[in-house]
Amino acid sequence: MDKVEIFSDGSCLGNPGPGGWGSIIKTNGSEAELVGGKKQTTNNEMELSGIIEALKSLKNPSEVTVTTDSQYVVKGMTEWMKGWTRNGWKTVSKQPVKNREFWDELNRLSAIHKISWRWVRGHDGHAENERCNTLAQGAAFKAADKR
Repeated sequence: MDKVEIFSDGSCLGNPGPGGWGSIIKTNGSEAELVGGKKQTTNNEMELSGIIEALKSLKNPSEVTVTTDSQYVVKGMTEWMKGWTRNGWKTVSKQPVKNREFWDELNRLSAIHKISWRWVRGHDGHAENERCNTLAQGAAFKAADKR
């Protein structure tokens, strides 16, 4: 099984507003960057999208470490997902889970790989997180057509 490191970040100009995501994938001594954006989105959608797209790019089931500054994503996958699925995609306050289509896709992709989730503080000098932030902001500005 390949060992893969994924670093990802999302950004939004307003929330909601134009947004972008950036991811770095490191595997077998190589590194790739992925970026994407959307004209109207939210920060959480972009955080989820970056990881989803990075996982979708993997050709084989892999042992993956995902590093993100999004507690929303890390807690969603490590603490909340089991309860959401058990409770029919309702939160503890009986409200529908936001961004369900993204969580469904992330959950589906997570079943293919063995994933460890790692949170890092954003804007705190973590090299890959800083680079992903730059990529995400660039994609958000491009989505807003404000290059």
